[in-house]
Formats: sequence, C-alpha cells, structure tokens
Amino acid sequence: MKSIDLSIAGKTCIILPGTSFDSLNKFCAPDNTVIICDKNIRILHGDKLSPYRIIEVEPGEGHKTLETVNTIYEQLLTIETDRSTTIVGVGGGIICDITGFAATTYLRGLACGFAPTTLLAQVDASVGGKNGVNYHGYKNLIGTFNQPGFVLCDFSFLRTLPYDELRNGIAEVIKSALISDSTLFEYIEKNCKVIISLNNDAVERIVGDSLKIKTDIVSRDEKESGERRKLNFGHTIGHAIEKAIGLRHGEAISIGMVLAAKLSEMRGTLAREDVLRIESLLTSFNLPTEIGSDRDAIMDAIRKDKKREGTDIHFVLLNGIGNAIIETIGITELEEAIFDLRQHL
Repeated sequence: MKSIDLSIAGKTCIILPGTSFDSLNKFCAPDNTVIICDKNIRILHGDKLSPYRIIEVEPGEGHKTLETVNTIYEQLLTIETDRSTTIVGVGGGIICDITGFAATTYLRGLACGFAPTTLLAQVDASVGGKNGVNYHGYKNLIGTFNQPGFVLCDFSFLRTLPYDELRNGIAEVIKSALISDSTLFEYIEKNCKVIISLNNDAVERIVGDSLKIKTDIVSRDEKESGERRKLNFGHTIGHAIEKAIGLRHGEAISIGMVLAAKLSEMRGTLAREDVLRIESLLTSFNLPTEIGSDRDAIMDAIRKDKKREGTDIHFVLLNGIGNAIIETIGITELEEAIFDLRQHL
C-alpha cells in the first residue's frame, strides 16, 4: 500500500500501512532507539525487538497511568537518553498513548514513532497525535497533542491477536465508516467473514480506508476544536461505560454507537432502518449493543468527560450512515435520553 502523509503545522507524520516491522531501522538507528512495549509483546515478538534497547511496562488499561510514565522516565534517565534518541512504542493503543506522552514530555520532547500491533491501534490510537494517560480511572484525562514522526503498520502482527482484541479494532473501523464513508460500511456488511479471517486484501481495505478518514479529519483540526470531534462518535457514552463496568474499549464503544444512533433517530436525523443496520453489523462481530450498567455511574463519568463545557457536552450524532454531525447537548438532556433509551432497548 502507498504511504500516507499527515502534515500539520510544518510537521509530517509518515504512515506506512502494510509495511514490515523489519523496516524500522530505516526510520531510526537501532543503537540510539528505545522501544517501549509490554511483556506480552516481548514474549510474542521479542526476536524482532532484539537489536533495540527495551523498556518493558505492565499490560492493561489499569497501567495507563502517571505511575507507569514515571517508571519510563526513571529508565530513560538510567540509560542516559539524550535529545538525539528516538522512542518507539510497539504494541496496542495503550502503549501508543503511554509512549507518545512520555516521549513528548521527557527532555521537553524526543522524536518518537509507533509500530502498532493491534487493529485498534493501527486504525486509530497510533494516528493523530493525541497522547494521554488515565487519571483516577477517567480516560485520557491528562495528555498532550504531538504527532509521531512515523507509524509503521505491519499487518502480520494482527495474526497473533485473540478474537476479542480483533473485535476491539473492528468497532473502531465501523465507527470510521459511520462518520464518513457509507461505501466502507456496505463493504464491511458484505465481508464480515473475510475480515475476521484477516484476508490480506480485506485488511488493506479496512485499515487503509480508516486511516484515510482519520488523517483527512485530523489534518483539518489537530486540536479537536471542531471537526475532529466527529472521531468521538460513540465515545462519550462508550468511555463512561468502559469506566463504569470495565468492558474492553471496542465493546464499550459499540454500545455507545448504538445509543448515539438511537439518539440520532430520536432527533430525526437517522432512519430506524439505519439504526437496525448498525445494530445488526455490530452483532455480526459479536459486539455488544445493549447497556447493562448503572445510569448514575455512567453519568458521573460523562460529567468528567474532556468534551464537557459547563453544563453542555459536544455530542456526535449521525445524519445518515456516513455523515456525522456535532451537536451541543445539555448534560441533563443527555441523562434523560440515556434513561429513555435504556427503557426501549
């Protein structure tokens, strides 16, 4: 596949879908590169990482914290990292977030890049320059905007993913289609089994199209002051569900997208037929579509969402499949809508 350049404010991130991890040495010198990964990646792919110095962190959302970043700082200090060093995150979305945040803040900023190993990271977390960590369980409450120099997407990494992790990424691919590309949505509808089998042509299609959608949006709005908010479709409620009941990111976002679609229907911007198509497609990948958690816990998390401004929140709805719109919704109105939607699920 052709590379994709994301250029913002004079800085260019080169994104390389379908490129072998063996090409990493073309972007950074092995003797002056530090790789950050978790222990699972080291077990599965340690042979590929051997030419590089490695900082290993614990896996899981519970370790996406300032405490983990502090351990990275300590190790960077111990190995005498300087401003000529490149930091590379090899792993899923959590590793990309932690690596980007640590690289951006250590020595006032080191060169960094990503080699995402999950579908979720390849289509979303590694691209766009948002780096953050959780704080007291709230998603990405502390973070920075800083574009990596490169993102190297080796599709062979996806073959080591468990099915649940693959579903995680598919939820984000479906989100990309829903906000910007009805043709991609139709392709996914017709090719569920081929996608799950990780057919190379199918992977190229869904990853390539998702990256084009995201880079196109981010290139026009890096700091999420307008159009980039569309990428949060399903995420306001999804992040709250993720915190409240501990679902995987993609599972929580799946429920969040269904609720956002139903809210769109309630507001008259999405046909009932399209809501059913969305539910059906998510279900075909065994992604959940119903909420089963306490409303108060969900609303508490929403009130602490980064997108909230006073008593309002920027919320993404659909004006048809493939066309996202951003509306300002009062927190009270959203709470009432979530309650109403739960009554009708």
